[in-house]
Amino acid sequence: MWATARRVRRLAPELTAGVGVTLLLAVIATAGRAVVPIAVQQTIDRGLAGGRATDLSVVWTAVAGAAVAIVVTALAAYRMNVRLYRSSEAALATLRVRAFRHIHDLSVLTQSEQRRGALTSRVTSDVDQMSQFLQFGGMVLLLSGGQMLIVTALMAIYSWPLTVLVYACFVPMAVVIRRFQPRVARRYLIVRERVADMLGAIAESVVGAQVVRAYGAQERTTLRVETSVDRYRSAQTAAQRLVATVFSAGELVAAFATASVVAGGVLLGVGGHLSAGRLVAFLFLVTLFVIPLQTLTEVLNEGANALAGLRRVLDVLDTPQDVEDPGPAGGRDLPPGPIGVRFAGVAFAYPGGPLVLHAIDLEIAPRTRVAVVGETGSGKTTLAKLLTRLMDPTSGQVLLGGVPLEQVRFASLRRRVVMVPQDGFLFDLSIADNIRFAHPGATDSDVVDAFAVLGLADWVAGLPDGVGTRVGERGSSLSAGERQLVALARAQIAAPDLLVLDEATSAVDPATEVRIARALVELTRGRTSVTIAHRLSTAQSADMVVVVDAGRIVQWGTHTELAGTAGVYQQLHASWTAGVTGL
Repeated sequence: MWATARRVRRLAPELTAGVGVTLLLAVIATAGRAVVPIAVQQTIDRGLAGGRATDLSVVWTAVAGAAVAIVVTALAAYRMNVRLYRSSEAALATLRVRAFRHIHDLSVLTQSEQRRGALTSRVTSDVDQMSQFLQFGGMVLLLSGGQMLIVTALMAIYSWPLTVLVYACFVPMAVVIRRFQPRVARRYLIVRERVADMLGAIAESVVGAQVVRAYGAQERTTLRVETSVDRYRSAQTAAQRLVATVFSAGELVAAFATASVVAGGVLLGVGGHLSAGRLVAFLFLVTLFVIPLQTLTEVLNEGANALAGLRRVLDVLDTPQDVEDPGPAGGRDLPPGPIGVRFAGVAFAYPGGPLVLHAIDLEIAPRTRVAVVGETGSGKTTLAKLLTRLMDPTSGQVLLGGVPLEQVRFASLRRRVVMVPQDGFLFDLSIADNIRFAHPGATDSDVVDAFAVLGLADWVAGLPDGVGTRVGERGSSLSAGERQLVALARAQIAAPDLLVLDEATSAVDPATEVRIARALVELTRGRTSVTIAHRLSTAQSADMVVVVDAGRIVQWGTHTELAGTAGVYQQLHASWTAGVTGL
């Protein structure tokens, strides 16, 4: 646990910034609480002593002193809370950003192995749970620890035998807490996992709402969500049951300690060893001693939950980057000018699976337009991901401009090489803002020019607000074909030297199909381009066609050459032609 705390301090140093001042305020806040029992003792023993006249000056002095101490305590507690909130939120913001950046640094392969809801929960609900603990539990720990030390000292001054009696009563409580704490921690780790499962199920049901309704799967989807919610409830209930056990034990011990002090105090008082004022003050002090121990069960609850969340966040940060940026020190930039591509003996296998690419040897000259074709599952998209270093090959090398891809700095790679994926993901922003993801400094005029270069000026001008038109979540306000047009314009404004396109398989209307084909011609003009082709027109217009079958390159050449040669491409061409004719 201490090793975890030290690591958090290294990751988020804001947590301990100014901790000395915060601890000083905590001491003042806790010391002020002990003034009231002292005032009570002085009032009873010196101001209201039996058999003598009441000394009101002592009473008023004690009351005034207690009032001042309470005000100072309140101010110190306020400042301590503010500092604690600021430092904890600053530290957690740093931790959240670190986790978020690390998730984005992970390869697509690693990300796909985990559910989106699980990854999202690491930087949202898990960090939020830590926030709740630091703001409540941190305050309680600071105040309670100081309060117990100060109260213990005062109790010892008033009556050391009763102090020993109090501690003897709470020894079993310490044993119970020590025994249950690991079990509570394990239960709350399960709770955090169930939260991730629940968020994943809910997120998928919302994102896939159209599919759910289209297939009438509302009941099955609802059952899946309800099951995840019920598993979370069961895990939370099991954890709370342990916490309730500790809390009940604390209540029992506190009552027993108070009764023991009353009995022992009366015996000491009868023997003349303890005044009435000291006994009453001691009972006040016992209450101040017991309160932190009772709240400790709640702190244990929040702390175990927060620790489970922290470990899940650290698990993300501990996930190794299987595709690492060589960095400014050891990396290289791509050479200037047009980029050539070479695959040298490349093979690839997904974790735990067989090879999906076998001994790929391919050379693409600069400014060549290549179409990669093949049956579904033949390895075409895997080839594109290796080319853009979203994944690294199991063996062999990919070279761009003669430079091994694993040596190329990410900054240079992302600036010179752009991939347009099938889905053409759009954010819930305007068209112009989506385009600016590729060129943050682009003006609206630059965005319009990018569409114009692709022959899409008339389309974008016909939108309600032009490039200022909002696209909705995931581009839902646009059709599938229109989303593709925006994705192509985004690639155009990036001005890459190597373009990798994974054509969308979704059908579009004839007018949009013509626009896409025309835009692709302009986008690939003068650039090295590798297109995962699903359209006959793309293969026909390419300078070279590469045919992939069962993870191997089985043919390559021009469209005319391959269409006239018996083989896989001739079969694909025949099926494409039949499909077009059938339309």
